[in-house]
Amino acid sequence: MKKLRARMDESILVCAYYGPNGERLIKRGAKLANMLDCPLYILNVESAAQRDLSADKAGYIDLWKALAEECGAEEFILRDHEKRPPAKVIAEVARERDITQIILGQSPQSRWEEIKKGSFVNTLMREISFVDFHIVSIDRSVEDDDNLFDNGTRAYLVKADDGHRIEFAYSDDVLFEGIFYKETGTDFNNGVFKFMKENRTCQLHVTDEKITEPTTIHSAIKEEKFDDEEPSE
Repeated sequence: MKKLRARMDESILVCAYYGPNGERLIKRGAKLANMLDCPLYILNVESAAQRDLSADKAGYIDLWKALAEECGAEEFILRDHEKRPPAKVIAEVARERDITQIILGQSPQSRWEEIKKGSFVNTLMREISFVDFHIVSIDRSVEDDDNLFDNGTRAYLVKADDGHRIEFAYSDDVLFEGIFYKETGTDFNNGVFKFMKENRTCQLHVTDEKITEPTTIHSAIKEEKFDDEEPSE
């Protein structure tokens, strides 16, 4: 049962896109919705049909759905198999849900691309009026605008003799399933592994497939304790 909101004259729409920054946008939207005590919606626009999505994209959608539930969002909206421009889809959803505020990630367009094609935000503003836009800057510790990481790959966290590590094939030893972002320009599997635990998003550093230390990890597991570990004497 959804929480009754104090304010229904405000409603927030987060436009999530693939990459680590999608989670950042959702959390920003949830924080603002909690402050205003108003409805929160999360939208992803995809040109392919949902059944045709890659494992990586499907993994992102699973993470976003779990985050939407954790944040108490009214609805996670997936508009798949869309052939229309994303701005038109976003505007349509905004009108259908009476959206008053939209949260977008910082545009990856270069200045030259903006001159040739126009700003995405400006295009969206022409599609829908009387809406406030929030442009969230990129978290460069995990975002890939500077080509710090390759595209995400489905991976699995397992217990090893010397700690924990990631593997890329499913087995009975899997503790968590998530997405691995490999650092660009290295032959080793170094990077960041992100997964969900108890409806919370966790992020771990990976060096040569071994877990080295937590980065953005919630207090519930900040000491890297996992359910299957035996308590110390």
